[in-house]
Amino acid sequence: MTSATTMNAALPAEHRARLMRTASEVSFDAGTRLFEEGRRADRLWIVRTGTVALDLRVPGRRPAVVASLGHGELVGWSWYHPPYLWHLGAEAISPVRAWEFDGGTVRAMCAEDPEFGRAIAGWVGRVLVERLLACRVRLLDLYAPYGSGSLV
Repeated sequence: MTSATTMNAALPAEHRARLMRTASEVSFDAGTRLFEEGRRADRLWIVRTGTVALDLRVPGRRPAVVASLGHGELVGWSWYHPPYLWHLGAEAISPVRAWEFDGGTVRAMCAEDPEFGRAIAGWVGRVLVERLLACRVRLLDLYAPYGSGSLV
């Protein structure tokens, strides 16, 4: 992931401060599943330390890891868009410390302050695009025939 999608790069200082007022500090041991694909999405996290792997269910195979997230990165975007179901799964690869946010609270904050809402929407949108591209590249690496073409 690029630094353009980290919270510090994506949100102006006043919006970061407002969002951080709702944060709770959490920790996850290595191997802990943060969420499962297809389940209810009601939280988001910003990684402080450690690594979180995003994975995708592949029928007949183990879940494919499609991205690794680290310091400052957003874990989870499915909380932002109905039907609020996780599109991927996530697992702590190492011990993780993170800030946790309630998705409904953040959506309400977006609705009551349009400027804050636009900033969050832009951030989540950039993260979503980057994650979908990462999924595409990773799945091509895993399953496309060698020499099957470029991404463009």
